[in-house]
Amino acid sequence: MLKSIANVLKKVRENTPLVQCITNYVTINDCANILLCFGASPAMCESKYEVEEFVNLISALYINLGTLTAEQEEASIIAVKKAKELNKPVVLDPVACGAISRKMDIARKLLQYGNISVIKGNIGEIKSLAGFSGKVRGVDSIDDGEDAIEACISLANQYNTVVAATGKRDIITDGKRTCLIYNGTPILTLITGAGCMVGALTAATSICNDRFTSTAASILAMNLAGEMTQNSMEKVLPGTFKVKLFDFIYNLTEDDILNGGKIECL
Repeated sequence: MLKSIANVLKKVRENTPLVQCITNYVTINDCANILLCFGASPAMCESKYEVEEFVNLISALYINLGTLTAEQEEASIIAVKKAKELNKPVVLDPVACGAISRKMDIARKLLQYGNISVIKGNIGEIKSLAGFSGKVRGVDSIDDGEDAIEACISLANQYNTVVAATGKRDIITDGKRTCLIYNGTPILTLITGAGCMVGALTAATSICNDRFTSTAASILAMNLAGEMTQNSMEKVLPGTFKVKLFDFIYNLTEDDILNGGKIECL
C-alpha cells in the first residue's frame, strides 16, 4: 500500500489540483499554505454568489464546519450540489458536530444534498456522526477510541463514502477496506489547524480515483512530516515546529513514504 500512497503524492505534484476551500477563519491561511507546499493550488472561494460558478474550475472541494457562518452554510450547500452535478470530489470536515447540534444538522444536509467523497474528522466527531457515543470537548476529541473502527465502517457504508478518523492512531475505511496509520507526533495537537490542514490535503489527494488510498496518503503525509519535523529539532517548541512543518511537507518524497510509513491493513 505504501507504493500506491507514494504514487498519490507524485500525481498531486504532477497535476497541481485546484482545491476550493470553504473553511474556518482560524486556520484558513494554514490550509492555503499547506496546499501550496504539498503541490496543490488553494482557492478560498466562499461567497454564495460565486461558489456555483467557481466549482466548474476546481479539481476538488473542501468544506470545514469549524466557524460556519450563515453565508458559508448557504455557500456550502450550493457548492456540494454543483460538485455532485459535475462529479467533483468533496471532502467534508464535520468540526464540532458532536458538540453543537447545528453542526450536526448541517453535516447531514451536506451528506443529503451532495455526493461526499470523504468524511474526515477526529474520532469523537466521526462516532457522533455515525450515531455512536462520541466524547468531545468543543472541537477536540477526548474519546478513548472504543468502537471507533466499527463506527467508521458503519458511517462509510451508510453514505457510501470513505471515512477517516484521526487520533493516536488514524483509521481510514471505505466500508470494505480498512487501514490504521501509526505515524505522527503529539506535538501536532499543540498547534491550531493540524486537523484542518489534513482535511485540505485530503481534498488535494482526492483527485485520485481510489479515495481510500488517497485519503491514507494525505494523513500519512501530514503525520510523517510531523515526525520528521520533530526529529529535526534539538528542542521541540510548538511555534518553531509549525513553521518547519510546512518545510517538511514541501520536501516530502516518495522515498520518505516508502521508508517511514507505518500502516496496518485490516
